Amino acid sequence: MRIWGRPRDQAGNVGAWTAVETAPDGTNDLVYVTNLCQVLLLNLNESPFYANYGIPAHPSVVTQVFPDYYVIYTQQQFAAFFANLLVSKKPLPSPTYNVNVTTHAGVKLNASIPIPY
Repeated sequence: MRIWGRPRDQAGNVGAWTAVETAPDGTNDLVYVTNLCQVLLLNLNESPFYANYGIPAHPSVVTQVFPDYYVIYTQQQFAAFFANLLVSKKPLPSPTYNVNVTTHAGVKLNASIPIPY
């Protein structure tokens, strides 16, 4: 399995597109983590392949109401691929979500995903 993602450094600068593929031992944990992060960055119905991916980010920022329902729905979609998955929002003022993942190999990954607006 292969997916393409754009890594960010500590300053928030976006890097070049990078292929994330199935590990040599056959696990797809990094592929699904990359996919989850990209789905949280999508607007609702923005994906040309999956109509149920994305969150209504722009209307949420305008109304100052977090899109919790859509984030929980996304968490439920991806929960089956990990041993543990928790997506939680950071306190205001910045619309950002923390993603905490425990893979089936026991590796803990943390990411902070800002909602684009």
